[in-house]
Amino acid sequence: MRIAVTGTPGTGKTTATERLDREVVHLNDRIRAEGLDSGTDERRGSLVADMDAVAAALDDRESREIELVESHLAHRLPADRVVVLRCHPDELGERLAARDESEETIAENRESEALDVILSEAVEEHGIENVYEIDATERDPAAVASEIERVVAGEREPSAGTVSFLDTVSL
Repeated sequence: MRIAVTGTPGTGKTTATERLDREVVHLNDRIRAEGLDSGTDERRGSLVADMDAVAAALDDRESREIELVESHLAHRLPADRVVVLRCHPDELGERLAARDESEETIAENRESEALDVILSEAVEEHGIENVYEIDATERDPAAVASEIERVVAGEREPSAGTVSFLDTVSL
């Protein structure tokens, strides 16, 4: 079984999954380390993942009973369950600013989070019955990790559409 842990950058994916007592594939690290990209997005200054190469690299791994894959791209891979971490756009902006992200990156990610971009993509790709939303805004990483473990164990019901930050969008 593959479980994707995804969300807008800054929602706490890496921080939470590092607290799990199991192996986690940190996809962004693998993309950088193994050259699983098709070049650099000059405007953003970031690698462009080659998702076919990423999927092939993961398929070449030895089979595990449960595989967790963490990244803002993880929902683009085949998965049995998808955990989407969410974070209020104001808090998300503060987290990204603390990482010295550019104002453009912060604005883009805040907007993406407010508009449910990754959640929508996950539901479209995997179906609403396989998507689990977790609001990480006011939860500490250990509590988020605990909720992820509940998804892994099958103790949590799918919950896509339970978190909304649309009220933060200015018209």
